[in-house]
Amino acid sequence: MKLKQALLIIFLPAAAALAVDTGLKISNSPVEMHGFYELRAGYRLRNDKHEKDMSIMENRFQLDFGSYPEWGELRFKGDAVGDLVLERFDFKTREAYIFTRPSDNMDLIVGRQILTWGTGDLVFINDLFPKDWQSFFIGRDDEYLKAPSDAAKLSMFGDFANLDVVFTPRFDPDIFVSGQRISYWNQNTLRIEGKNIETSVDKPDRWFRDYELAARLYKNVNEYEYALYAYRGFWKIPAGQNADGKAIFPDLNVYGASVRGKVAKGIGNLELGYYESADDQSGKKSSVDNSQMRYLAGYKQEIGKDLTLGLQYYIEQILSYQDYLDNLPKGPAKDEFRHLVTVRLTKLLMNQNLRLNLFAYYSPSDKDCYFRPSINYKATDNIALEAGANIFFGDYPNTFFGQFTDNTNIYTSVRYSF
Repeated sequence: MKLKQALLIIFLPAAAALAVDTGLKISNSPVEMHGFYELRAGYRLRNDKHEKDMSIMENRFQLDFGSYPEWGELRFKGDAVGDLVLERFDFKTREAYIFTRPSDNMDLIVGRQILTWGTGDLVFINDLFPKDWQSFFIGRDDEYLKAPSDAAKLSMFGDFANLDVVFTPRFDPDIFVSGQRISYWNQNTLRIEGKNIETSVDKPDRWFRDYELAARLYKNVNEYEYALYAYRGFWKIPAGQNADGKAIFPDLNVYGASVRGKVAKGIGNLELGYYESADDQSGKKSSVDNSQMRYLAGYKQEIGKDLTLGLQYYIEQILSYQDYLDNLPKGPAKDEFRHLVTVRLTKLLMNQNLRLNLFAYYSPSDKDCYFRPSINYKATDNIALEAGANIFFGDYPNTFFGQFTDNTNIYTSVRYSF
C-alpha cells in the first residue's frame, strides 16, 4: 500500500470528525459532511480460468463535504477503497468542484464532476461522458456506472432555449472491460481472454490538445423537452488498433437529437445519434471502426401501486457496411444492425423501504442477454442492505453480452450512511 493512500484512509475520518466538532466554515458558510461505510462482496457462479472466483470484495469509505457560501458552492467527495480482488488500497476523488452563478442566466461548474444528459435508461447515445463498465458488471452500486469528468460546464438560460457546454481539457475515456477484472472476447486471439492478456492501449492524453467538447441545446415546450446534441472528441472505448497492436481511441464526432414527454399514462422518449468516425469516414480502414447510426425509443409507466415498468428498443447500425465486410481482417463479422430490447420492472414495498428491481437486456440479433436483478432494503435511517446478480447468456463468445458468460456473479452489501 502506498504511503499517500494509507495516510488518506487514516486521516480522512479524523478530518471529518474535526469538521463536525469544530463547526468548520468557508466564507461564513458551514461545511456539511455526509458519507457512508460499505462492505460489498461477490462471487462468480461459473468457472473462469482467467479470473479470480471473487468478482468483488471491498471496503469503501466515502466522505462528502459541501459548503454553500453566497457566491456558489464548494463540494468534495472521495472514496477510500480496500480492494481484495486487486489486493490494493486506493483513494478516488469522485467530485471536487466549484459552482458559481456569474449572472441570473448563467451557471458555471469547474472541476471534477459527474455529468449526464440524454433520455436513455442505462442505454447511452448522446451522453458521451465517461462510464465505468467494470463497476457496472461486478455489482457495485449503480451510481458508480458514471465515472467523473475533469471538466468545466457552462450553462446559459434564455427565453429561446437553454444551452449547456462542457469542455474537458484532456480526454476522459470509459473504464472499459480490459481483462483486469472481467474476461472478454479478444479480436486478435479470437478467443476469451482475461488477466493473462489485458488490453494494452495507446490513449490520447495531452492537455488542451486531446480535448473533448460537448454541447446540448434544449427547450421545454408544453409537456415535452426537445434537445439537440453535438460532441467532438474520441471513441470512449477502444475502436481500433495501431501498428503496434495497441488498442486506440480514434477521433469521433457525434450529432444527435432527442424528445421526451407525456405519452398516454406514462413518459415516452425518442433519441438518435450519428457517430462520425472521423479517422475513417470512408469506412475502408480495417484498423478503425466505421461510422454508425444509433436509435432509441423508450416508454415508462406506473402499472400498479408502487410498480413501474420501463421498455426500450435500441438499434445500432454500421454505416458503409459493405466496405466494412470487404476490409474485415479476420474473425467473425458484426451484423449491420444490432437490435436491443430492455425491460425495467421496479416494485416498492414496506412503506418504500424495500425495493425490488429487475433490469434486462436482450438482443435478438446477437442472441445474447444480460439480467440485473437486485433487492435493496433500508433497515434503518442509516443502514441499507442489498443483494443482486449479473447474469449473462449468449450463443456466441464474440457478442457484446455473450463474451461475459463466465463472469456471471452474485453480490451482497451492507452500507452505513451518516
